[in-house]
Amino acid sequence: MKQIVLLCLVIFLGLGFYGFKLKETKPNIIYIYADDLGFGDLGINGQSKIETPHLDDLGRKGKVFTQHYTSAPVCAPARYMLLTGRHAGHSYIRGNDEWGDRGEVWSFKAMLADSSLEGQRPLPENTVLFPSILKKNGYVTALVGKWGLGAPHTNSIPTKMGFDYFFGYNCQRQAHTYYPVHLYENERRYYLNNEVVVPNTKLKPDDDPADIKSYAPFNLKEYAPEIMFDKVIGFLNQHKKKPFFLYWATPIPHNPIQAPDRWVKYYENKFGKEKPYLGEKGYFPHPSPRAGYAAQISYMDEQVGNLVSYLKKEGLYNNTIIFFSSDNGATFSGGTDGQFFNSNGIHDEEHGKGKGFVYEGGIKVPFIAHWPNKIKPSVNTSLVSVQYDMFATILDLTNIKNEVKTDGISFAPTLLDKGKQKRHDFFLWVFPEYGGQVAVRMGDWKLVRQHLKDPKNAPTIELYNLANDPNEKRNVAKDNAAMLAKMDKLFKNQHQNAEIERFRIPMVENGVLGLK
Repeated sequence: MKQIVLLCLVIFLGLGFYGFKLKETKPNIIYIYADDLGFGDLGINGQSKIETPHLDDLGRKGKVFTQHYTSAPVCAPARYMLLTGRHAGHSYIRGNDEWGDRGEVWSFKAMLADSSLEGQRPLPENTVLFPSILKKNGYVTALVGKWGLGAPHTNSIPTKMGFDYFFGYNCQRQAHTYYPVHLYENERRYYLNNEVVVPNTKLKPDDDPADIKSYAPFNLKEYAPEIMFDKVIGFLNQHKKKPFFLYWATPIPHNPIQAPDRWVKYYENKFGKEKPYLGEKGYFPHPSPRAGYAAQISYMDEQVGNLVSYLKKEGLYNNTIIFFSSDNGATFSGGTDGQFFNSNGIHDEEHGKGKGFVYEGGIKVPFIAHWPNKIKPSVNTSLVSVQYDMFATILDLTNIKNEVKTDGISFAPTLLDKGKQKRHDFFLWVFPEYGGQVAVRMGDWKLVRQHLKDPKNAPTIELYNLANDPNEKRNVAKDNAAMLAKMDKLFKNQHQNAEIERFRIPMVENGVLGLK
């Protein structure tokens, strides 16, 4: 019997020597997508006040990209372009669209009574997201966190767009509180033991801002990020024997500032007494807004550490690729203080330069790629890349043929230090909100056009050389007519008019950038 077993083993191994390639194990993939986390909010990118040891460790053991861009400076379009691989000149979703013609979509009480008021404008039925391709090729797929690309009772929900499992916020408006009345599990509401507290609720007139009890209505019983992480581990437990793709779209650190008390107290002790935030810039009041913001990020970092510990315990760590990024730069609202933290790194954090704008502070985001024994440790890269590259990159890393036309380029050669890395000739952002904006990057040159839909301000033509002016302070458009002409020609070739009326920018329709 032993001889027979030995003979079978020799034959099995020998097949590899005679042209029969043994089936390789597919890597597991986890893409962690933070919400409104600035490039400089991680220690690995220079943060000195907020502690992120677990994410920093992933960065040191993997690759940290120093020039990685989101595809859009706000939630919904960034997520759409990440999952479809399309840049803003070709995208169906180019801004946030709450599908307001349905009725009281901003009323939390109305949405609770009528689920058809939840969610955002649906995607067309023929939209292909890369998780659906992974699913067709043997992966079990999950989204835990924030969706924001459709609505209940439509075709445009995660379980109909390529995800086997969904848990979290279907509607990005609902994510304006971390203590919601309900989340969704697949296609059904998952109710939490919380009351409806409408965003932008202020302290009562007789409340004392110095009394911690005054803030009790904004910290309820069941904390969504904690429940969602439990569902992350639950999904992995159930499917750990098959290749899996997990898109963990955490709402942290998007406003409002709501964090576990133990972390808030930690940073209150670290930062000292501070002025309460009373809700002047929206969302909810907070007694210690700086401590609360830092607490959210350190709590997320702690969850990442727990995830890595789980992967190691279950023997999944070495065969799991972990990506970490953010949907846009740091915000300016809700009591956050990006200037105190230098949340966007060397770039500006104030309104007009961060989230919602196509300057570097709004679109340059953190990016970490980690894969033991595959991605070399402690190596940073200055390769200029963008989130619409993830479609091509993930399929490349999993050896799945891409038959869908996208605008991205795989940066797997850079991750694995194998083969020749193709590079983008240009990067394009077309953003119809916050006054209407366009940005084009070609090499070190970056064009910015602002106020394209703003009747109160004249449209701008701004040109910056990021090599010697990374913070976009010196507009050299007047001295570089040839570069402007080159970008004008490129825009005409790459920009398609938006299908949805609210996403159109009349001044640049039909590819007319207006640089002459």
